[in-house]
Amino acid sequence: LYSVAVALLNRRRHQALMPYVNAVMLVTSAFFLVLLVFAANPFKQSTFIPADGEGLNPLLQNYWMVIHPVMLYLGYVGLAVPFAFAVGALVSKRVGNEWVRTVRRWTLIPWMFLSAGILMGSQWAYMELGWGGYWAWDPVENASFLPWLTGTAFLHSIIIQEQRGVMKVWNVVLIWLTYFLVILGTFTTRSGVLESVHSFALSDVGPIFLGFLIIIVFGFLWLLFKRLYLLKDEQGIDSYSSREAAFLGNNWLFTSITFATLWGTFFPMFSEILTGERISVAAPFFNKVNGPLFLLLFLLMGIGPLLGWRRTGMQALRQQFTLPLIAGLVMGVLALFLTPNPWPSVGLAVCAFATATIIQEFVRGVLARRVTNNENVLVAMGSLIRRNGRRYGGYIVHLGMVMIAVAIIGNEFFQQTTNVTLAPGGQVTLGGYELTYVALENTRASNRTEIGARVIVHDSSGKMVGSLLPLRNLYDKTPDMPTSEVGLRMTLLEDVYVLLNGWEGGGSTATFTIFINPLTIWMWIGGLTLVLGTLIASWPHPVKRTTNVPAGATVAAAGD
Repeated sequence: LYSVAVALLNRRRHQALMPYVNAVMLVTSAFFLVLLVFAANPFKQSTFIPADGEGLNPLLQNYWMVIHPVMLYLGYVGLAVPFAFAVGALVSKRVGNEWVRTVRRWTLIPWMFLSAGILMGSQWAYMELGWGGYWAWDPVENASFLPWLTGTAFLHSIIIQEQRGVMKVWNVVLIWLTYFLVILGTFTTRSGVLESVHSFALSDVGPIFLGFLIIIVFGFLWLLFKRLYLLKDEQGIDSYSSREAAFLGNNWLFTSITFATLWGTFFPMFSEILTGERISVAAPFFNKVNGPLFLLLFLLMGIGPLLGWRRTGMQALRQQFTLPLIAGLVMGVLALFLTPNPWPSVGLAVCAFATATIIQEFVRGVLARRVTNNENVLVAMGSLIRRNGRRYGGYIVHLGMVMIAVAIIGNEFFQQTTNVTLAPGGQVTLGGYELTYVALENTRASNRTEIGARVIVHDSSGKMVGSLLPLRNLYDKTPDMPTSEVGLRMTLLEDVYVLLNGWEGGGSTATFTIFINPLTIWMWIGGLTLVLGTLIASWPHPVKRTTNVPAGATVAAAGD
């Protein structure tokens, strides 16, 4: 579909690039067709005829699994388009801004799909896996996150090439790396070389993928070497207090996070090859390495929009940074009252700083339109977004990312949990809530038996605020694979998350794991905000139509 869309929409444009673009798209399609036909044919006949199939894996019988794989697929496949244009630009020696302007929207849309797919997968993990979180740095999770990182860096980096004619090498390398990581991620999930709780289908396609990856690496490096003389920057970076320097720092941070994540993901495989022992790398490694890097990245998110091109003078720095710095400092001090740990305080301060920057940019834009066009606030805001969708859509995406960061900080540093066994009427207190176990409830569904435990939730004032029913599902076809459905009370401040672990004596006692997860809902609100901002940023700009009028002619006024 992407190949057809690219060919049709560019049939009269980019004549020098399109033959190579179409060739790359066709080679990619051919590779996967060869896999489907010869190595992993989904229509291959089974050696025996089962009397009745076992059905879908119980963990996958969740509504998020209807669309999550589709979103990831649309993101993965779509990122082949900007790579194809980059190859076309290198082969045709047209490495200026033509291909960069063309691929911006072709990158934004699959990036949006990939972002949505990652968030839907996180929601599935939160609801189905029953460990109180949504991201565990699992190899399959990382497989989708890695191209997201480099794709995000690419979307920022091409702005600099358009504006200042620099970072040309960065741009072609970033989009090549994104394409490579897409293929590597597919290889990871399908080959079984890495153990993952998300692996539900394996096949013997590893050697074929490995060969294709080698071709991608050495083929691109050869082409890059041959065209390197064309990729010289038109000018340098004049000052560290410039927007160009901020974008360069952005690239380095994104690539650092990418390679740290890549190393942690594949280290177990390398250790097994070298020592014969598989040494696993767990979430603490990724959090300790990537956490400070993400902190710097969000700080840069707040700094970058406040800087000018080429250089920013001291007076401009004072004017631009005063309010965001005050917001960050106030939030940091307030957060210290919540915990003596400085890391969440610093993280929330950086989030407040970045948010204040975004708000300041919107306020200045709206005030400027009110002065020049005499518009009210709502009209000015709408006009601002409509006429400058690329810029302000990007700010909305940044706001969504800040919301996601706030959710991660809340979940990582302020989560409370307990394991408890209760008899009917038994109570437990956690995080200002009192939870009371009432009784077991059995329900028969079409293909399973649902055994739930009714739990009543009261707040600190004694008011009943929820009735939860965490479930254990016993499927008819796979009785040895029970699954959990959490009982969840979700608010803007925190989630009450209850998991039923087991029971005895027909419900005379039941064992629960209970979590209080602060600010988690902002993960999902931030995801929706991110998608909205991406749609705004990728929406075609309004074009002013002009008509040549002969000298002396008159033009009728509108409405005549």
